[in-house]
Amino acid sequence: MGEVRFGLGVPNGGDFAEPSRLAALARDAEDAGWDGFFLWDHVIRRQPWQPMVDPWVTLAAVAMSTDRLILGPMVTPLARRRVSVVARQSVTLDVLSGGRLRLGVGLGAPDDEFTRFGEDADPRRRAAILDESLEALGRLWTGDEVSFRGEYVVAEGVQFRPTPVRGRIPIWVAGGWPGGAPFRRAARFDGVWPVSTARRALTIAEFTECVDAVGRHRDQIGRSAETFDACYVDRSPAGPDEATTDRIGRLTEVGMTWWIDSLDDPTLPFEHHRDRVLAGPPS
Repeated sequence: MGEVRFGLGVPNGGDFAEPSRLAALARDAEDAGWDGFFLWDHVIRRQPWQPMVDPWVTLAAVAMSTDRLILGPMVTPLARRRVSVVARQSVTLDVLSGGRLRLGVGLGAPDDEFTRFGEDADPRRRAAILDESLEALGRLWTGDEVSFRGEYVVAEGVQFRPTPVRGRIPIWVAGGWPGGAPFRRAARFDGVWPVSTARRALTIAEFTECVDAVGRHRDQIGRSAETFDACYVDRSPAGPDEATTDRIGRLTEVGMTWWIDSLDDPTLPFEHHRDRVLAGPPS
């Protein structure tokens, strides 16, 4: 059985829509023994409309308030962000945090985060922009002069410095399971963040199938020997719970490296979520 780390999946809206509150929650999480703090990247949440905060500005506050926590946006839809801005933001946050950033990426959801602002939500187009953006980011992070011209993304004769603390920033790719393209994409990078298309936690069997599929893709492209993170998202009760402990053990045996405790329950008051954080990771 490998080592597993414990993170928090934190909304950037509703009762969480205060940067200072989120920075304080991250400090609490670090003190309570959590390993990661991963903030949503949404621009709207509706029915009813909720207040929202920008994840990148807020993550800067989190980075300044903590010393150890791995942090990042989970997940950033690169199809609605300019690659030049993401390149600058990501390296700035990585340097600010001392190399603790993980960049979570995906197609983005729901569709109206695009369509309400006049943007095309076609998934093929979003996937193409995502892939081109990832290629451009990888080149810009080198600090070398870059000339890249895709169908949607262009970086013509530019050089971006400084560079990430460890040379490049680990990229975790999210996608709905069962699925194909997102997991072939994840295999090219540093981690996978699968969520169920049935809007529930993945079963252990489903997670196993996902990890195995990504592993096969990594074998095919010669990356299977490299470090790779597999994240599992669920909610756990505060305090000892034999069923959760057993579940974590079984998931770790099939390749889970991160257990992500979701704080996404808008029916509960913020203090309830804070109490869950203060109780620490599941045993």
